[in-house]
Amino acid sequence: MKCVICHGEDIKVMDIKEEYAIGNDIVCIPVKVPVCMTCGERYYDRRTMQFLEEVEGKLNKTQVGLKEVGKVLMYEEKG
Repeated sequence: MKCVICHGEDIKVMDIKEEYAIGNDIVCIPVKVPVCMTCGERYYDRRTMQFLEEVEGKLNKTQVGLKEVGKVLMYEEKG
């Protein structure tokens, strides 16, 4: 398989985290997808896309099944 972006041939299946925003929160959804090691292009098969769509649908209805793993903080300059 060659990358459709850079035409590189170094493509490996990797564990990645797809990000989905809910309000000010970000949910990381772990998936395995082929990734071009040269340019970073990701390739999603139909099953992975269906899984991500199902998870997003569930997240829109409820936040059950989520585990807090950290915080995102924003610096605001007092002035």
